[in-house]
Amino acid sequence: MPDTILIVDDEPDVVDLLVFNLQKAGYKTSTAREGRTALQKIRDELPALVVLDLMLPGIEGTDICRQLRADPKTAHIPVIMLTAKAEEVDRIVGLELGADDYITKPFSPRELTLRVKTILRRAAGTSMPSETLKHGDLLVDRAKHDVTFKGKSLDLTATEFKLLATLLERRGRVQTRDMLLQDVWGYEGDVDTRTVDTHVRRLREKLGKAGDWIETVRGVGYRFIE
Repeated sequence: MPDTILIVDDEPDVVDLLVFNLQKAGYKTSTAREGRTALQKIRDELPALVVLDLMLPGIEGTDICRQLRADPKTAHIPVIMLTAKAEEVDRIVGLELGADDYITKPFSPRELTLRVKTILRRAAGTSMPSETLKHGDLLVDRAKHDVTFKGKSLDLTATEFKLLATLLERRGRVQTRDMLLQDVWGYEGDVDTRTVDTHVRRLREKLGKAGDWIETVRGVGYRFIE
């Protein structure tokens, strides 16, 4: 069965454009025009990914993302925020709320479709070998897609999981922001490296004391300590 993408936007032209391009790429689509309907569809349908506008009637996209991440049933669902708000602070807020990507309007349907494919491939773990990574009391089980610290399971998004596994697998070696964008996000070219900084900050917060094991190498990138 093809993956279902839920498109949440109150602009009919945008919805029609996304439906056409995503179905052409082989995905099933579902749509919602306002926040409450979107939340209900997410909980009922459990889509493979949500393309979410920020400015919606009823419940704003930021609140939807917050509720989605707070519910264990939906916390794993990747989110691409699609919005006309292009300010840096809006991008950072979106990523800190747990969005996996952030695209501003006007946008390229082809680029959005490529990002959907990249995120779904990453979420499915197709590039992850089935193995366990361990550092002290931190355990990353790639086969189960599970992270525990001192025996307690941590709730990470697909992007945070891939970021942690990549850093841990390469412990002791500095990973530049560009390397992480390519290996974790699957992007090449001119992509904002602050995306990496935002995700690392959120990952550290979720790891608690174990977050200290991710070092910032000033002006270069990040390194998981040996």
